[in-house]
Amino acid sequence: MLDDWTLNRLFREARTPLAWTRARVTEEDLRRIWELARMGPTSANCSPARVLFLMSAEAKEKLRPALSPGNVERTMAAPVTAIVGHDLAFYDLFPRLYPHVPLRDWYAENPALAEVTAFRNGTLQAAYLILACRAVGLDAGPMSGFDNDAVDRAFFSGTTIRSNLLINIGVGDMAVTRPRDPRLSFDEACKVL
Repeated sequence: MLDDWTLNRLFREARTPLAWTRARVTEEDLRRIWELARMGPTSANCSPARVLFLMSAEAKEKLRPALSPGNVERTMAAPVTAIVGHDLAFYDLFPRLYPHVPLRDWYAENPALAEVTAFRNGTLQAAYLILACRAVGLDAGPMSGFDNDAVDRAFFSGTTIRSNLLINIGVGDMAVTRPRDPRLSFDEACKVL
């Protein structure tokens, strides 16, 4: 069992920042985050997530037109914004990532199955990325308020990668954060059969 400090850092007291401090995030930090996040399980180790870490002002400006108005300021202020996408042709890596069973053609010949698998498992990997940020002492602000098509045109044109969500990464200014919104209880959200 993890200790209470760790559980608080990962879950109980972790928040989505609305503002950011000036604390720097380095490429080394991002590599440490990915080294943790990549270890989370996915279906047949399909690992479809692809991440662009936007650190430069130029990269952030390229993203700006795709952002919903309410997300512009916090995204521009964040030290890093991750575009988490999923590769629709993830199955091309099965010979290396899951050599036990020849699954490539199963997905390659069924685009609908490949798309839902990529989206589901890429989303799962985004959640691992959020937890990895928290585990290394950074905060994460996931967002879906953006134009996916515009992001795909700007960042993934000519590829099989599609955007899923954005995650701002840095050290949050928790003095600006609102009180935590309610969560559903076990009895409201779960059932044991």
